Amino acid sequence: MSALLRDRLFQAWILLCAVTLLSLVIGGASGAAVGVAVLAIAFAKAWLVMFTFMDLARAPLALRVIACVWLACALGTLLAIHAGAAG
Repeated sequence: MSALLRDRLFQAWILLCAVTLLSLVIGGASGAAVGVAVLAIAFAKAWLVMFTFMDLARAPLALRVIACVWLACALGTLLAIHAGAAG
C-alpha cells in the first residue's frame, strides 16, 4: 500500500477526485464567483490530466507551451462569456 501512495499517477488521481468533490460542493451555491471558481478548478484538472496522465510533462517544450496557451485561451474565453452572461 505504501508503494501505491508514492505513485505519482495515484496521487494525481486522488487529487482529481478531491477537487471534483470540491467542485460539487461549491457548485451548489450561486453567484458569479462560484462560476469562476468552478471554471478555474475544471481547468486546473485539465492541466493535471494533460501533464500527468497524457505525460505532457516530458513532451517537447513547444508542445507544452502550445497546450498551456490553449488552456489559457479557452479559460479566458469561457470567463469572458461567463462575465457577459452574468453581467
